[in-house]
Amino acid sequence: MALVGRQFPDLDVNAMNDMGDTFKVNVLEEARNNNKKVVLFWYPKDFTFVCPTELHAFQAALGEFEKRNTLVIGASCDTAEVHFAWLSTSKDNGGIEGVTYPILADSNRNLASALGILDIFNEQFDEETGLVTVEGDNVTYRATYIIDEEGTIQHESVNNMPLGRNVNEYLRIIDALTHVQEKGEVCPANWEEGKEAMQANAKGTAAYLASH
Repeated sequence: MALVGRQFPDLDVNAMNDMGDTFKVNVLEEARNNNKKVVLFWYPKDFTFVCPTELHAFQAALGEFEKRNTLVIGASCDTAEVHFAWLSTSKDNGGIEGVTYPILADSNRNLASALGILDIFNEQFDEETGLVTVEGDNVTYRATYIIDEEGTIQHESVNNMPLGRNVNEYLRIIDALTHVQEKGEVCPANWEEGKEAMQANAKGTAAYLASH
């Protein structure tokens, strides 16, 4: 079920940072209390393959997100201790040393379940035992959420495991969302910061299409 336009779940989740501190993060409160946008990106598992490239890519763009009044939060279903072990592993050994934003440790899978992004499939009911068996890795897909300052989900996307994300696209979406918020215009296809937007009416559409 699509969650765009809905409030982000109000849940506290364990998190870890590069200093080895374990603490609670509530993404909804992070947005509201700090009056910031939030990019929350989920990856399947620590110490894997595509995942570290994404965490480093978000770190490399962290300054651009900060310029846009946006917090970056990573997340997986690993424990906080495993996160810290990965954070303490050098980049040339496949680690994420140097990543400074918080990483959620949703090991009880409460938030991932609420968002519906777990790789769980083929549930089967055993009539003899009364038990439900589930096939799947019980890790998350590469889901990404952009939450506005009110805690409303403005964007969600889900990639399958082998497909890494393009971090620049989330910067573009944040720029578009900010433009909508500040200018009251809507952003057409392939819009980028500095390009022409349009009025959300028939005349606005006609004028934009006529000039493009």
